[in-house]
Amino acid sequence: MRHAVNVITMGRSGVDLYPLQTGVGLEQVETFGKFLGGSPTNVAVAATRMGSPAAVLTGVGNDPFGRYVRAEMRRLGVDDQFVVTDPDLPTPITFCEIFPPDDFPLYFYRRPSAPDLQLRPEHMPLEQIAAADLFWVSGTGFCTSPSREAHHTALAHRSSHGSGRHTVLDLDYRPMFWPEPAEATAQMQQALAHATVAVGNREECEVAIGETEPEAAADALLAAGVRLAIVKQGPAGTLAKTATERVVVPPTEIDVVNGLGAGDAFGGALVHGLVNDWPLQKLIEAASAAGAIVASRLECSTAMPTLAELEAVLAGTPVTEVNAKAGR
Repeated sequence: MRHAVNVITMGRSGVDLYPLQTGVGLEQVETFGKFLGGSPTNVAVAATRMGSPAAVLTGVGNDPFGRYVRAEMRRLGVDDQFVVTDPDLPTPITFCEIFPPDDFPLYFYRRPSAPDLQLRPEHMPLEQIAAADLFWVSGTGFCTSPSREAHHTALAHRSSHGSGRHTVLDLDYRPMFWPEPAEATAQMQQALAHATVAVGNREECEVAIGETEPEAAADALLAAGVRLAIVKQGPAGTLAKTATERVVVPPTEIDVVNGLGAGDAFGGALVHGLVNDWPLQKLIEAASAAGAIVASRLECSTAMPTLAELEAVLAGTPVTEVNAKAGR
């Protein structure tokens, strides 16, 4: 029997195989670490670790990696009651290369499809989605059918029947998942009509609403109907706008080890701050700091900061000291 949860994220899950040697290509790597992966799954891990327990709505294969994904979710405190097991498709694997400070190529093994892209409208726990305080969806979930229809069904039901306060659309544009950008644009604009919060970088904003300049992008997202627009500007920091408030937060200074999990940690802190009604300045500062902490660590899911670590960085403790205390 399904039970109520306060936070639900929906989208990709799988296994990340990260090289334990950095600065070399995969052809030279000899050993890998196995970690829970998939952006919405990592967001759920991060939110849970910070104190806002989350469930993931996703799919896995009927294989050892699928069993690992569910077991690792539970080990990290994430609710797996909405995980659908596909009888035919394998659980996805993602490899990366690590070339600090800013080159982290990803290689997705999701062919001919992935179980999370086979989620269907009938798989949607609509009552729980409507009641959750926060529902998080990832843009890549709209890239193909039947996942596309499942996402739209969930969003439409939440809009018309929901009592939850926050519906977050992570624009999350990854060109390898789409036949062409115009299709992503059409899907994102349809999804934005049901979102209260939108978050993305400048490229993702260009695909979603045709704007790359941060102020114009934020204004266009607000005009599309969201109440909070968040535009990641890279070295220029993060811009957040509502109808009445504007915040710009500079990046947290760190030595980057692996930047791939930063956005998911940002998302987890955003989730935790939203459900706890943090003011906008603190919300974005915390999200930025969480991203920096994870970017200073090798892995993603198991690198997510605790609330105590996040608060220490917000209070001025250098990330290096926080990592040293954590034995990293």
